[in-house]
Amino acid sequence: MTQTTAPTFDGLAVGDELPEHTFTLTRADLVRYAGASGDFNPIHWNERFAREVGLPGVIAHGMLTMATAVRLVVDWVGDPGAVVQYGVRFTKPVPVDDVEGAQVTVAGKVAVLDDEARTARIDLTATTPGPDGAALTVLGRARAVVRLA
Repeated sequence: MTQTTAPTFDGLAVGDELPEHTFTLTRADLVRYAGASGDFNPIHWNERFAREVGLPGVIAHGMLTMATAVRLVVDWVGDPGAVVQYGVRFTKPVPVDDVEGAQVTVAGKVAVLDDEARTARIDLTATTPGPDGAALTVLGRARAVVRLA
């Protein structure tokens, strides 16, 4: 998911929406992330353990979910270095099925434009299907600030 032309600060307006995208996380992604991060907590790889501690099954690492969500912004601006600030609150875990993986749908909207700094704050929503199929919000107050030309 890459757009052909990078957005410019002067071409944005508050309320502009980024193209929504659905990312797939697999158990293999969890293994790779565990190796890269050093986070080998069994809730991210052991189904039995995850259920014993009250989870619906193996769940994605919070920071992997966070990184997945900001991919929407990075792909939109075309430069990871344009992201100057990013933060989220974790609201729900993302269960990752051993066969189907997990779907994380991310949408974004321009919320604030700072003329002096030439930055835009993008508010993100990240959801995954719940057990009944309804979308569950997995990140709250997800906000990225990007500096644009």
